Amino acid sequence: MWYAIEGFDGTDVLPKRVAARPEHLARLVSLRDEGRLLLAGPCPAIDAEDPGPAGFSGSIVIAEFASLEDARAWADADPYVAAGVYARVEVRPFRKVLP
Repeated sequence: MWYAIEGFDGTDVLPKRVAARPEHLARLVSLRDEGRLLLAGPCPAIDAEDPGPAGFSGSIVIAEFASLEDARAWADADPYVAAGVYARVEVRPFRKVLP
């Protein structure tokens, strides 16, 4: 089943985000290569493709896992969690309808 994982950035965490990004992306590439990633990306903190020093308000990942528990375990192991980028993470089931 698909699961939506939404991480919400804490305050002034852009340097931590930048430092943890390579490890974070490597995990997403693994999901993609396994055919389990629907989409992933950051949410700019301002209305701009490149928010610069404003940074990001969080990230969204929609990926396939065997269970909600597996999705939560994967989210809890994210390098952004370990680095203190995310203030909180929400994981919930997702049903793709379109496209």
